[in-house]
Amino acid sequence: MNSAVSEPALIGIDWGTSSLRAFLIGTQGEVLDSVSTGEGIMQIPDRNFDAVFDRLVGSFPSNAGLPIVVSGMITSRNGWVETPYVTMPTGPEHLARSLVRHQSQSGALIHFVTGATTEHISGPDVMRGEETQIIGSAALGLSDGVFVMPGTHSKWVHVAGGKIQDFATYMTGEVFASLKDHTILGTLMEVGDFDLPAFQKGVSAAQDRRANLLHDLFHVRTLPLMGKLKETETADFLSGLLIGTEIVAALRKNEAAKRVTIVGRNDLADRYEIALQAVGISCHRAPDDIAAKGHFLIAQAAGLLT
Repeated sequence: MNSAVSEPALIGIDWGTSSLRAFLIGTQGEVLDSVSTGEGIMQIPDRNFDAVFDRLVGSFPSNAGLPIVVSGMITSRNGWVETPYVTMPTGPEHLARSLVRHQSQSGALIHFVTGATTEHISGPDVMRGEETQIIGSAALGLSDGVFVMPGTHSKWVHVAGGKIQDFATYMTGEVFASLKDHTILGTLMEVGDFDLPAFQKGVSAAQDRRANLLHDLFHVRTLPLMGKLKETETADFLSGLLIGTEIVAALRKNEAAKRVTIVGRNDLADRYEIALQAVGISCHRAPDDIAAKGHFLIAQAAGLLT
């Protein structure tokens, strides 16, 4: 925990599939205290969300009577309360009007942030939790631009006028794990430290105007087979090929983008920064507490703060 002397105004909770973060937020939207655990929605025994929620909120000694805003996969079909989706474009006011109220077993009134959806030619796209993080960017002077949220299912988000205009999901992380662990491509891979040149080689292959992913993927097998890539380099080559392919596709949809804001602070976010710089795009990192900023703006728009 981190603490500071200020007046608490809100509790914000970002409850995802694999992790859980709670913030005690002050009157100016600043984070006064925070708690982080690995109790994502898929790690809760018997789906006893009430018990985890009570323990989490109880971590903050000054929680009495504070409004509570919760976002993330906790509002999915596999979560606590399934909420509908808002459509694009959406901003804090739209999300504030769409908050879903729920009373916990202990009597606490919770305001769930609903998910967001958009429609593409191939079908609908959805997000839960990311919309709150992106809205939080408006409090940091990042109300326009392109955002990437690296993960198992990466999100690319276009923001203009402080509102999310469109977004797209790329299953890059899940495809990488599946190919590595469940196909012949993984048989010539050995675990090793991150190999930057191998990763960059994969990104470069994805950038080539002749790139053809379904064909190029077989090179993950043949390069080490022919001694042109070490087995300890193969996984990073595959990672670069997939992330590079994602970036090329995403930038095709956002041709005017010269700068991309990366939402994330882990090793995967570092890879995206390397790959973006390789294609000539400058990067900016969003702060770690961006979800709390979103909770504050949505609560403010909903009139929950006094």
